[in-house]
Amino acid sequence: MTQDRVFIFDTTLRDGEQSPGATMNHSEKLELAEMLDDMGVDIIEAGFPVASEGDFNAVREISKRSKNSVICGLARANFKDIDRCAEAVRHAAQPRIHTFIGTSPLHRAIPNLTQDEMSQRIHDTVTHARNLCDNVQWSPMDATRTEYDYLCRTIEIAINAGATTINIPDTVGYTAPRESAELIARLLADVPGATDVIFATHCHNDLGMATANSLAAVDAGARQIECTINGLGERAGNTALEEVVMAMKVRNDIMPYSTQIDSTKIMAISRRVATVSGFAVQFNKAIVGKNAFAHESGIHQDGMLKNAETFEIMRPEDVGLTETNLVMGKHSGRAALRSKLKNLGIELADNQLNDVFVRFKELADRKKEVFDDDLIALVRADNADEQSDHLSLKSLRVVCGTRGPQKAALELTIDGETHAVTATGDGPVDATFNAVKQLYPHSAQLQLYQVSAVTEGTDAQATVSVRMEEDGKIATGQSADTDTVVASAKAYINALNRLIVRREKSAPGEDIKSVSYKDAG
Repeated sequence: MTQDRVFIFDTTLRDGEQSPGATMNHSEKLELAEMLDDMGVDIIEAGFPVASEGDFNAVREISKRSKNSVICGLARANFKDIDRCAEAVRHAAQPRIHTFIGTSPLHRAIPNLTQDEMSQRIHDTVTHARNLCDNVQWSPMDATRTEYDYLCRTIEIAINAGATTINIPDTVGYTAPRESAELIARLLADVPGATDVIFATHCHNDLGMATANSLAAVDAGARQIECTINGLGERAGNTALEEVVMAMKVRNDIMPYSTQIDSTKIMAISRRVATVSGFAVQFNKAIVGKNAFAHESGIHQDGMLKNAETFEIMRPEDVGLTETNLVMGKHSGRAALRSKLKNLGIELADNQLNDVFVRFKELADRKKEVFDDDLIALVRADNADEQSDHLSLKSLRVVCGTRGPQKAALELTIDGETHAVTATGDGPVDATFNAVKQLYPHSAQLQLYQVSAVTEGTDAQATVSVRMEEDGKIATGQSADTDTVVASAKAYINALNRLIVRREKSAPGEDIKSVSYKDAG
């Protein structure tokens, strides 16, 4: 075993899915497994095969499709679970059975087993698993609250029975980094055969120390980290894959460990997991949160404009982002405003900038965040030229419901002439946008589609916001209507009109682009 190599064991599809409400369907699991495999995850714990027929089928199909990763299934310490798990992973190029039992006094009391009875069960079940699969992982659940002497005894039994990986779970997120490191170091020193297997760590985040505990365990000799995308998991979650990977990358001076994870794919899978699970990523979440690379303070923005390293310890590109987000708000300074306007294609003299800056501050006191189009409106006292009527909605009729296809019959006025078309799509909004694109072909990409209700009740107006990008130019459109589809059409057309204006106003050979990176997921 290479001593500086850390194996990443991702359990998003098993422990992550155990978050209440985070259940994933079959196709979503296959999609995420493919993304994990592609980004270089060493071991994917694909599920708990005995839990349901759906879980079994997902693990089996993932096993068949995996190209690079070891595919692992979870099994309790009984022959039925282990047999079912072995059947699910047997098609994998690299299968693994992960079996476990709770060894702490609290967990031993549940099946009412003595230490000797539990020890025998560990021997029998690990032996059975090893007879079915060469790659066996064993976990003493609630290891950090298990009597140390008994923990050593059970680990030795599992190693002698054929386990190739020993995982030490902090099942309830109780331990602290120093304890985590000391426990791994002691086990490696005291358990016969410990240096012949890989020790792993599985930490929960109940006290907010999961990542720190995992890295401390690695520093003491563990060489596998069990984690999930976005830290998803039971209760407060698990060690977050993105945090341990980037910590090793950024602090290689004190954590000289290597991993084969392609960090540039982190953001994409983080967003997909958030969408699939329904668990939005906290704005201030390390690495993948919306604000992880955002700066609003004038002092920070000025420093970032001069040298990004002044306030960022990693590059946005390292995790798959394109650029830093200079958030325009009440704390922003003149330097950030000038930079933002320049990137929008607007150059101002100092006296003009001062005038705009005063109005910007007044607006920022009323709004949480000032967007690009707000700034453009500030710069142009008469912004009629931004509200081009090149395109306008004349009429819209949609057909939707459970029986597809959904249709949109659209009449659009283009430069004074009316054109009509009927288009289909995946829902009425998609059909409407397809109809607009048929009548006015364009290459703009939809970056954001957002609906919010202005008031409560079924008759409330829906405010629809659309953000579109074309060749580096970004424009937003917004509209409100009691008919959500009509509001969507108007917002989409509004954004297209603004893109048309910006095409005309862009200097030859100069792109107009936004400094902001906005989360479209």
